[in-house]
Amino acid sequence: QDAFVAFHVDKVLVSKYLKSLQIGELAPDQPSVEPTKNELLVRDFRELRDTVEKMGLLEPNQLFFFLHLAHILLLDSAAWLILLYFGTSFLPFVVSLLVLTISQVQASWLQHDLGHLSVFRKTKWNHLLHKFVMCHLIGASAKWWTLLHSQHHSKPNCFHKDPDIDMHPFLFTLGKKLSVELGIKKKKYMPYNHQHKYFFITLPPLLFPTYFHCHTFYIAYTKGYWVDLAWMMTFYIRFFYTYGSLLEIKSVLAYYFIFRMLESSWFVWVSQMNHIPMDIYYDKNLDWMSTQLQATCNVEQSLFNDWFTGHLNFQIEHHLFPTMPRHNYWKVAPLVKSLCAKHGLQYQCKPLLTAFADIVRSLKSSGDLWLDAYLHK
Repeated sequence: QDAFVAFHVDKVLVSKYLKSLQIGELAPDQPSVEPTKNELLVRDFRELRDTVEKMGLLEPNQLFFFLHLAHILLLDSAAWLILLYFGTSFLPFVVSLLVLTISQVQASWLQHDLGHLSVFRKTKWNHLLHKFVMCHLIGASAKWWTLLHSQHHSKPNCFHKDPDIDMHPFLFTLGKKLSVELGIKKKKYMPYNHQHKYFFITLPPLLFPTYFHCHTFYIAYTKGYWVDLAWMMTFYIRFFYTYGSLLEIKSVLAYYFIFRMLESSWFVWVSQMNHIPMDIYYDKNLDWMSTQLQATCNVEQSLFNDWFTGHLNFQIEHHLFPTMPRHNYWKVAPLVKSLCAKHGLQYQCKPLLTAFADIVRSLKSSGDLWLDAYLHK
């Protein structure tokens, strides 16, 4: 199926693992596409996939990724060198924090590429460098990320299936239909009618230093990701040894918490601008392209937007072709737009600041719908 093709680079290898699960073939008179799926769209998308492969758009430019890694390592080193050569007074402290934050966020975009197997042709090289970047440079588990992110890509914005929207309903109420449903059931875990206000002081600054920080260790430990845990410890040893040689313990802890907050804020605004304003509901078992289009939108292209978002401004193309190297998204975008126009699918693309504002607007709208249903139904 389209999801299988989208996720796997070495299809011959992974097919071997599926043989033990095979229970038979469809009878010749049985339909190969479920009734909830658009058969014509499925056919056209598969033709587009063939075109993409023939155009070589799934082939990575390794110089691009090498330069990206080089600028991450350069910034990572510069953050420490600033404190070493300019001292630990307020200004060098702040500049160092900003430089390390940039390095960490850019590293998170690179680990995202590696986790999607889009940097090297060989899967094992992607996995190896993924552990270096995610575990050693960032301090989180590579396998933990892959476990959660694969679920997100399979069923984006599908309640109970996409872990990225697990914040509903305990912290936020998401999506118009789910919000009305929550209000009708008279459920209130938070003052949702104010969620567009408390969003600013909860999810963006605190996701990394609180929930993710604990969850990555919890999953790595409970699932026995011992190699990841060993790699992760090298990050903390390196960080507290190098920065602890320049700063007092209170300053080191403050430095660590602040850069995690800054990193978290950058990540959340970018990652949620493409999904929270879109349709959020239960799984409708639609075809691959319809599933991705209803849950994703794009942000306008520019050199800054590409760098700032790790090319996640091309979220639609990324979700349709998750193993495609990010430097090729702009090349396939016109073909995707054309297919959307042919089948009447909405292809949303908006300015960066509008995308940020739409997060807040959608939260306010969902909160208002919940309140109305809660009070009047």
